[in-house]
Amino acid sequence: MCAVPLWEAHSLIRYADSRNCEASGSNRAPITNSEVTLQKRFYILFVARGDDGQLRKIPVPARYLYVFVVGVAVSVLSLTGIAHSYLRMLLKVSRFNELRIQRDQLTDRYSRLEKVANEKDIQVASLGSLASEVSSLYGLKSDSILTQDMSTPKSGDTDVSSSIARLSALKSTALSGAATTGISLGLTQNVTPADWVRANSAPNLWPVEGSVTGSFGERIDPFNGEGAFHSGVDISSTYGQAIVAPADGVVKFADFMGGYGRAIILDHGHGITTRYGHLSTFAVIAGQRVQRGDTIGYVGLSGRSTGPHLHYEVRINETPVNPHKYLRLTVARAGGFSAGS
Repeated sequence: MCAVPLWEAHSLIRYADSRNCEASGSNRAPITNSEVTLQKRFYILFVARGDDGQLRKIPVPARYLYVFVVGVAVSVLSLTGIAHSYLRMLLKVSRFNELRIQRDQLTDRYSRLEKVANEKDIQVASLGSLASEVSSLYGLKSDSILTQDMSTPKSGDTDVSSSIARLSALKSTALSGAATTGISLGLTQNVTPADWVRANSAPNLWPVEGSVTGSFGERIDPFNGEGAFHSGVDISSTYGQAIVAPADGVVKFADFMGGYGRAIILDHGHGITTRYGHLSTFAVIAGQRVQRGDTIGYVGLSGRSTGPHLHYEVRINETPVNPHKYLRLTVARAGGFSAGS
């Protein structure tokens, strides 16, 4: 089957007629109405009918073909729009499913966090009760530092925060040994953990064991027999006996210093320093951190000394004070602390 435009077929027919007229020498026949009618645009479909090869001509107006093409184009555009809308719907459904899954996950996570928060509240309440019991047991009062204004929280939150802070302070003082020192010094009534910390930082441990042979204040100088101010105490001891740090601190000086002979200066913080004179040798160096009870040197007779002893000073903001009021504890021979005079 094939299609040939009718105007082309008409042109072929007219060309054949003109050739026939020329061959016969006769005039061309006039154009009939049917030929005029065939000048309209048509497409002719040739359809084979059977095995004999006969053709059937079917004229198809061009406007029908145009309508068909337009219809196909509209159908394609419509199908494309429908497919696009369907894809957008699928994407929206997929996004909705993802959001629903996320919502379920967040809900589950919130439930678990709420459960953990409830458990934490129970633990906080228990710890607060424990802190109150311990404070009541030792007669501790609330520390002003722990109960200061914290952005004006609710009363319940204030109680919980105060209990936690108090328990933390008790834990830190127990681990640092401040609680042991405070209790040993009799600081158990109407005191705060801060009082224990300050007591622990004070040089209340005897640096050596022995009798006091030279007191603090005015005395007669043993070298010239004149009155002089003695800025510390002299503790009698044997040559080479170990000298221990009376409190935690940092070695500020460890060298020869005039009449002190070989001397050590410890900085305990809070403006408190201690001095040790007439040593035989050093066990520490400048800049070293020491703890209560650590050996820092050994008794000697270097400098202006009449015999083996330790010259011991306590200074607050570089002003000498009587060390005797700080000498509360001695190192027991068994290795612990015991109450001293």
